[in-house]
Amino acid sequence: MSRVAILGGGTAGWLAAHLLRQAWPDAAVTLIESPDIGTIGVGEGSTPTLKRFFELIGIAEDDWMPRCQATYKVGIRFDRWSPAAPWQSYRHPFTTQVDVHTQEAFVLNCRNRRLGHDVPVHPDAFLLGARLSAEGKAPLTPPSFPFRMEYGYHFDAGLLGAYLRDLAVTRGVAHRQARVVGASRAENGDMAALVTDTGEDIAADLFIDASGLAGLLVEQTLGVPYRSFADQLFNDAAVVLPISTTDAPGVETVATAHSNGWRWAIPLRHRTGHGYVYASAFQSADAAEAELRDGLDARNDAVARHLRFRVGRLERSWAHNVVAIGLAQGFLEPLEATALHLVLGTVEQFIAHIDRDGVTDRARAAFNDTINARIDGVRDYIVAHYKLTTRADTDYWRANAANPAVPDGLLEVLDVWFRRGDLGAVLRDNSSHFGEISWHCLLAGYCAFPQVSAPRRDDVDFHGERGIAAFLAGCALNFPTQADVFAGRRQTICT
Repeated sequence: MSRVAILGGGTAGWLAAHLLRQAWPDAAVTLIESPDIGTIGVGEGSTPTLKRFFELIGIAEDDWMPRCQATYKVGIRFDRWSPAAPWQSYRHPFTTQVDVHTQEAFVLNCRNRRLGHDVPVHPDAFLLGARLSAEGKAPLTPPSFPFRMEYGYHFDAGLLGAYLRDLAVTRGVAHRQARVVGASRAENGDMAALVTDTGEDIAADLFIDASGLAGLLVEQTLGVPYRSFADQLFNDAAVVLPISTTDAPGVETVATAHSNGWRWAIPLRHRTGHGYVYASAFQSADAAEAELRDGLDARNDAVARHLRFRVGRLERSWAHNVVAIGLAQGFLEPLEATALHLVLGTVEQFIAHIDRDGVTDRARAAFNDTINARIDGVRDYIVAHYKLTTRADTDYWRANAANPAVPDGLLEVLDVWFRRGDLGAVLRDNSSHFGEISWHCLLAGYCAFPQVSAPRRDDVDFHGERGIAAFLAGCALNFPTQADVFAGRRQTICT
């Protein structure tokens, strides 16, 4: 692996360049990107994996966040996904060490609610991230705060890609601006070199396919089949509409169910990114854009972009000496902001397998099994949002609820949940990508429970509910608002 060539820039390509350069400092890493291809700009939110990435490469938030118009993110709020629930919304926050003190009560209450007891089960009442979201608090604490916080970010995808590019070049990554028009292969089938429009051959030992939806190397050149998820996830289009704003940015992504899909709202420092993910079989592009504008009361002069995508993944991300990442590897709608999470996980797993086992058929097979399981686990969690819906106001939502194409992993989760079994044990056994608390947030957030056997008594404090509320309120006092953070005002003493 003395020479590594990455086809495609954007956030995925440059993230890979940094990780490979960090892991193999003696390797020559070259990234080739066409100056004519821009950033997709969908999925401008992250999980805590991006925080760990910047910690790994030694970059402080004060350096990269202002340059990328980035804000803090403590979770996602889901609005109007399950009208049968007694609440309009619920949150899926990133869990922290603080939640160790409250999540057991959340899980226990959900178990009792599955047994028919009328106990409090709204996720927002048990997790600190939900409390911070509601109060607009950034996840930054005084130095003496005794718990580690986990959080993600919102960011301008174009600016983040440019920042990572400039930083990578200063750290020794070679950057070539050229259009790749072909590739040559060795006698054993490996990729030998990329051929540019100027006639240059760029040879390497390892190739990273970050060519986006085109999938130039692994799918088109090597012929690895693409596995569609279209029978399980109907959405295949999006309309994107960024709106300038001077409002103080929030600390959560908002995902709001619409007539034929859902709308995201991602708060940055200079604008709010809005988009509507929908199914083209149920709604036209013009109708989708009109619905998005109506929901935002957007100015008529705001320019919308329309996108189409295939939902699914390659059957193998690593074939011969080429590894696909990002959109070249597959696509899942950004409902849980997992795009960069999967990019980073793919590259990290590849490095780990190479360092441990070398370039062998065994390493390749183990890596592909691991990555496929991760992507399929994310798919299962996203499918659950549609399968569990109680919306029935359009053909789209009725078709989702009645869809018989349910992944086996999701069927197992739902079976143990409704049979009142141990959900945590099942998730541990099948190595689910999302953990027990994430699944409890979704299932309880949808109020996926049987009818209660008896009404709740107001004079009973179930499992310290009032104490938990007081504990979370006290913890939240230690956190500044996001506006205070950007103004340089932070608490220095733990309350």
